[in-house]
Amino acid sequence: MAQSVTNIGNRREAGEEKPEAPPPGPTVARPRPGDRHWAMDVLGVGAILAVCYFAQEPMVVILVSILIAFILDPIADLFTRLRAPRAVAAGASVLLMLAVLAGLIYVGINKATDLLEELPKYSHEIRSDLSDVTRKMQKLEALNPTQDKGTVKVRETPNWEEILTRGFGSVTQTVLAASFIPFLVFFMLTWQEHARKATMGLFGTENKRAAYVTMGLISSMIRNFMVGNLIIGLIMGGVSTIVFGSLHIPFFYFAGFLSGFFSLVPYLGVILALLPPVFMGVGHLTLLKIIVIGVTVLTLHLVSINVLYPKFLGGRLRLNPLTVTLALLTWGWIWGAAGLILAIPITGAMKIIFDHIAPLKPFGAWLGGEQPPNGDSH
Repeated sequence: MAQSVTNIGNRREAGEEKPEAPPPGPTVARPRPGDRHWAMDVLGVGAILAVCYFAQEPMVVILVSILIAFILDPIADLFTRLRAPRAVAAGASVLLMLAVLAGLIYVGINKATDLLEELPKYSHEIRSDLSDVTRKMQKLEALNPTQDKGTVKVRETPNWEEILTRGFGSVTQTVLAASFIPFLVFFMLTWQEHARKATMGLFGTENKRAAYVTMGLISSMIRNFMVGNLIIGLIMGGVSTIVFGSLHIPFFYFAGFLSGFFSLVPYLGVILALLPPVFMGVGHLTLLKIIVIGVTVLTLHLVSINVLYPKFLGGRLRLNPLTVTLALLTWGWIWGAAGLILAIPITGAMKIIFDHIAPLKPFGAWLGGEQPPNGDSH
């Protein structure tokens, strides 16, 4: 056997046997084992977006429940430190949240009722203001020479209610979907440790540490996002209350904090923040007061975006302005108003996941403001 092996080696050295050359023809490039086709990635992203679009109602309910669970988790931990069972602590936290919401709704309904009772007192001023606006509009229409006389143009106006409540159907379906949130929050708080351990079991031994760090960063980011928004809303609500009080707007404290928290809604926040003071001040507002309200709301919105958000949330989110704008546009198109509220935490969680998966790190760098992994700053 050794002799035969030696003979084969000798024949190869002598050049007696040469490997056959490949037949002539066109050269075909063979894909490398690690390559992935970009079309599969596009199809995967498209499938995920399609699922998000058609499963809006359950996904929004689940994500809202997760955000609320992160808010209530410190309260549940406080009850747990007082030697209460975890289920009791979770139930007490949910009941406390429902009590606060019920109190806010009760106060809101009472203030709205008081305002509606006072509206007849200012009906003459309201009709006079509307008549002035109507006369000015008629004068502008008379100055338009291209307008066809004797014709009636019907223009379809956008149904904002349909846009903002897309995917939720009727009010009954919305209430039914929202009724699941307290139960989901309760079970998320109760089974929090079980869910964490079960999720870690889905990963291999070599990936458990990275998964643990990623989950911790996502939890910290979401908690800071919710607490930061609460602090920013309170600051803006307090300043708005002082300004509206100086303008002698009825129920200025209610209108101020409502306007402050409405201003947190991206893009639509400026418009929504104007509604409470204008509605509450019907019959009391002059043109100067309306201008002051508009300037106040716009200034607070710009300050919150350029000063407060970077201070309280910038270090945790690490998202560049282009990413935030694209995220708001995309998720707002998919989920309407709910998408505008959930866009930033979803995108922040995506960036954290991308940063801890080697093939996706370039996408994480694109979403953030840090330098790309290859060190190219151009």
